[in-house]
Amino acid sequence: MRSNGLTMRLVDALYTEAMILADEARGYFDERGRFEREALAPIARVAFTCESLKVTTRLMHIIAWLLTRRALEAGEISAEEAREPARRLGRIDAADPASAAALPETALALVAASDDLYQRVRRLDEGLEQPAEACPAHGLLRRLERAF
Repeated sequence: MRSNGLTMRLVDALYTEAMILADEARGYFDERGRFEREALAPIARVAFTCESLKVTTRLMHIIAWLLTRRALEAGEISAEEAREPARRLGRIDAADPASAAALPETALALVAASDDLYQRVRRLDEGLEQPAEACPAHGLLRRLERAF
């Protein structure tokens, strides 16, 4: 089953947001964040590294899921293939609050932004498991389509 135009606009917007965030995270964790990490206590450096890996993993799961939605829309895969567990949104733990407390402000902002985006995409992914009438997001999408 193919998506409607509004849903694809949402997927495209989320994809753009994920790619921008991935670029920001790469720039920070690979370059500017190295200096901030070196200034931390040893245990905080480990937390910094762990959280940077979680951010990267979170974003890669999101991007892969969004690319699956695009492939479905383009007819490159079937709806059945898109529902396979390997094509669903991967699970990743949220940041550890105790570890995150010692992170520099920019690292915390990236952790929060990636978690926020992940939670939004997770809700969309979970909505795929529900019949259209049981999913509040589908009802909202139908109302928006009628309005435009």
